[in-house]
Amino acid sequence: MVSISLKLDEKILEETEQMLRNSQQSRNANINEAVAHYNQLKKRAQIATQLATESALVRASSTEVLSEMENLGLYSASPHIIQ
Repeated sequence: MVSISLKLDEKILEETEQMLRNSQQSRNANINEAVAHYNQLKKRAQIATQLATESALVRASSTEVLSEMENLGLYSASPHIIQ
């Protein structure tokens, strides 16, 4: 483990200390858990943003390919089958 110096707002520290009084968890373990949870939330948000961006790119590309196929007569959105 690595030691760091950490400055917290007094209110946050008091709230944390109050919660820890009724817990078997140490302050260090609590802060480690909180940072790990925060990191997980941030990673999920980044992945969601990346997924939305890449989905938009795929959608645009698929629309372009479909249009090209329709222009070549290889696909039709109408109910009849092209042979």
